This record gives sequence, structure tokens and C-alpha cells, in this order.
Amino acid sequence: MRVVTSGSAYLDIDAYACCIAYAELLNCQGVAARAVSGAPLNASIPQRLKVNGDSLDDYLPTAMDEFVLVDVSDYHHFDPLVVLDRVVEVIDHHPGYEQYWAQRLGSAADIQPIGAAATQVFQRWDKADLLPKISQQSAALLATAILDNTLNFTGQMTTAQDVQAYAVLARLASLSADWPEQYFIECQAAVGSDIAAALAADLKQMKPESGLPQIFAQMTVWDADILLQRHRSTINRWMAEQGDDWLLNLISIRDRKSCFLAPAEVSQAKLDHLLPLDWQAGLAVRKPSMLRKELLKLGLCAGHQGAPNTIVQ
Repeated sequence: MRVVTSGSAYLDIDAYACCIAYAELLNCQGVAARAVSGAPLNASIPQRLKVNGDSLDDYLPTAMDEFVLVDVSDYHHFDPLVVLDRVVEVIDHHPGYEQYWAQRLGSAADIQPIGAAATQVFQRWDKADLLPKISQQSAALLATAILDNTLNFTGQMTTAQDVQAYAVLARLASLSADWPEQYFIECQAAVGSDIAAALAADLKQMKPESGLPQIFAQMTVWDADILLQRHRSTINRWMAEQGDDWLLNLISIRDRKSCFLAPAEVSQAKLDHLLPLDWQAGLAVRKPSMLRKELLKLGLCAGHQGAPNTIVQ
């Protein structure tokens, strides 16, 4: 059995879509596979895209099973069920572990700078000439994961491959032209319904070497201004309970900006070292929007990160 899984902290839409769609592809190719994870789903996966409720398959691997890792390559963050010596394939778009996996797996390690890991899974379906057999559900998941991870094609890591993959998958999934807006509005509704849970489901503890605030949360919504108007006090209170040095990157798709919320001067100073920002009452706005992994890349370029295990998935 090939167990297709991802990280330990949570599953976002990219990891979730990749697990499901790649397991489906392997089964189409005659390789028994299951999409498995014990991690909670975060607010990037709206209810109508969930396959089996609020979790993936809870299958317990046997000593004979092999593992495929998608949307993660840092072995410090693998799902606890993974046995490192039995990992046979890695599909990821986060930097930091390319050499490690190339030495272990050779060409079975596909780690490339691209907007979404979902695009890499799409490429496997395409290369196998099996796209006509992909389920509408998997096509919709992969397409939506591309939207999310490229910030509706405005993110700096967006590639032509991402754009092409979305066009094909959206057609196969019969997605409407306004699906991007529908999707991000649904994500915002999910975030607003339980702001604390949404923050907890995309919260990372950063290592000191990263040069970033110690506690880093990120959420993508349609209209960040509305969310902040309604929930800023709750966000401030909940994040402060996690520690003094914190940052929320609230990405607003509608107006293509990142709202950085960081009340502490020590947290603001870390961002100021990477970007020119104007802080007003603990809030700074950056256009165009940026992802956490893009800030980490800036940290790498600035010489903040000296070891690969500082990379966050």
C-alpha cells in the first residue's frame, strides 16, 4: 500500500487536494494507495469540498506500507505515522530540503519552485495521459488549491504552469468563472465563524534563526478589512495568549494586499528588516500580498536562516 500523506500540524487545501488526487492517480495506475492523515483540516477547505467530513482516512499503516509525501519535504514536520526509511516519493514546492531528498530518492523527489504542489500533481496526471479519468471532485480540489496557493494568481511564486493547470482543471471540474470569488468568500465565512480555531489551524512556531516573529499565523480571505473590523480585538487577545512576539499575515484577495498585524515593536522590527513597512497602531499593509513562505525566502536571502530545519511548511 502507498500511503499518501503530508504534514503534522494541519492540512490546508493544497496538502488535502494533493493527498486525495495523487492517491486516486496511483490507484488508476494499478498501485494500491490511500490518502491518509491525522492532521486537522483548516479553514482553506470549505465544507462543500470535504470528501469525508472533517478529516482524511485514519488508516493505520502496516510494516509493508510505503509513504508518499505531498506539499511537505521537511521531515521534522511529517505526519507522525510516516516511517522515514519507507518514504519512496516526495512532491513539494517548499525550499530547503532539495539536496537531502535528491540524495535519498533521486528523481522520485520532485521539489520545485512553483505556486502550488497541486500543479505538480496535475502534471503527473497529464504525463500519465489519465486526465480524462480524473474525478470531478479531485479536479475541483486541485484547481482550488492552485487558486489558494497562488493567491488567485497574484502571488510572487505563481508560474505559467500554475495558470495552465488551473485552466484545464477548472474545465474538467466544471467550475464557474466566479469560482475564485465564491471560494475565498466561503473561506472568510469559515474563518469568521470561529476565529480562534482558524488562527490555531494555521499557526507556526518560528525558530529564532528565521528572523521572523516567533509565532506566525496566516489566513487568506476575500476582504481582510471587513474581517479586521469585526474580529481584530479577538485576534489580538487570542494571539497575545500564545506569546508576546507574534504576527498575523491576513491576506486579502479582493484588493491584493497583506495586512500584517503585530502590536509588539520587537515583532515589527523583524518585518522592517525585510520589507519597507509603515506601522499604524500595530498594523501594516503590503501590496501586493505575500505568503509566509515568501517572507521566509526573504529571510534566507538576508542571511537569517543558517540551517534547513528553519524552513516552515
